[in-house]
Amino acid sequence: MKVYVCSQHVDKAMDVVVDEYGTFPAFEEADISTDCEYCEDNAAYMVANTGSSTK
Repeated sequence: MKVYVCSQHVDKAMDVVVDEYGTFPAFEEADISTDCEYCEDNAAYMVANTGSSTK
């Protein structure tokens, strides 16, 4: 699971990943131009479960 979010929604995305996978998520700056999963702002970060490839 990868979630692309703006800086305002980082906490929400981290909570979702922890609740769903029970592990601390990977957290990186977004390297693609995409919208936030929770609003229409540009995504600044990617939050993913530690089993996801982040590259």
